[in-house]
Amino acid sequence: MKTILHTAESRGHADHGWLNSYHSFSFANYHNPERMNFGVLRVLNDDTVSGGQGFGQHPHKNMEIISIPLKGDLEHKDSMGNTTVIKEGDVQVMSAGTGVFHSEYNKNKNEEVKFLQIWVFPKTQNVTPRYDQISTRNLATKNSLYQILSPEKTEQGVWIHQDAWFSLGDFETENTSTYTLNKPGNGLYIFVLEGEVAIGDQTLKRRDGMGIWDTDQIELTATAPSKVLLMEVPMAQI
Repeated sequence: MKTILHTAESRGHADHGWLNSYHSFSFANYHNPERMNFGVLRVLNDDTVSGGQGFGQHPHKNMEIISIPLKGDLEHKDSMGNTTVIKEGDVQVMSAGTGVFHSEYNKNKNEEVKFLQIWVFPKTQNVTPRYDQISTRNLATKNSLYQILSPEKTEQGVWIHQDAWFSLGDFETENTSTYTLNKPGNGLYIFVLEGEVAIGDQTLKRRDGMGIWDTDQIELTATAPSKVLLMEVPMAQI
């Protein structure tokens, strides 16, 4: 098993006033040639947007874009005609494909919105753009991992054009969960949203990330009340 650790403090950081963003991988003005991606996982941004502020209309192409709200309400509008609001407990996916424009704003004037913005390289180029969002509230299971994203339309959660599987977990102290990878050759990127977890002899704290590959299974133990996001992705790059 091979691993790489990205501590919370080692991430790129940009504070624009209205936007406070931490980058696990190179993004915008943060460029680190050793932190370009983990396999096909290209972007993992931890964003906080001030009340009433947001990202104006901008384009994307040939990227799978996943948003996971952690607090507040995020309003989305796009060139496909979608106008939606996502909040904690939701997962949003947009396949940019041949090209799409969208905007994202904090719907509330008097409170922050916090969300993860995740980009994954697709396995198929120039697909027809698509949008979807779901609530994960009825999927959540305490003290075990539950799937929120996969490559299959018929599986639990949203789907994307890539052999990737995402899972969330909400654990009480001393609870252990085993994750078995779905596809040989894939790697696993673990991001601790809250709390502290142990994987082997490595302890991960709040907002730490760790990439793991050349293994087919990992065991995760919560050493404090914890919330974690697991992202299984192909290691081959586009």
